[in-house]
Amino acid sequence: MYLTKSVGQAAGLTDTATDRQHDHAHRLHAELRVTPCSPRCPVWLLYGIQPHGARHSMTPGRCKGKAHKPEHLGIAGRRVLVSRKWSNKTLEDHRAERGEFVRQLLQRAGIQPAHGPEDGPYLWERPAPTDPDIPARPVLLLHAIAERQRWKAEYTAAQLATNDPPPDQNCSATSDQAA
Repeated sequence: MYLTKSVGQAAGLTDTATDRQHDHAHRLHAELRVTPCSPRCPVWLLYGIQPHGARHSMTPGRCKGKAHKPEHLGIAGRRVLVSRKWSNKTLEDHRAERGEFVRQLLQRAGIQPAHGPEDGPYLWERPAPTDPDIPARPVLLLHAIAERQRWKAEYTAAQLATNDPPPDQNCSATSDQAA
């Protein structure tokens, strides 16, 4: 399955399509023009149903939605399912899972990661601009960059130590196709 901007093109409804394919696409489009695409679609007015958010400017059967355009063949919005809908995980769950994977990889390689802010009881508060204990902003940024570089180096070393290929290598599912 391939991602495409035009579903009609993926269905083979280009200039090279046969007459049967064109006729089928026209019948499908005619049916989709009178099929409501959402609860707010003005097509509902054709059936005597008031859509959500109805306005006086709505014309029965005239919807500007993507689903009613022939090049989309009834598919409106995203053509890719967002991972949280099929994995049933929130972004926080994904983040925790990735963190646990990295911790396990570092542990297998024998690398003891430095403790992060999630380790230990801390009380976070905003520093005042005149607080003498806080270093200058450029120093804080340089420390953050150095910390990220150290994390990246530890992660790469752990991958090499456990014989996992680095993520930037081009790995193919079939050996004859590998570059």
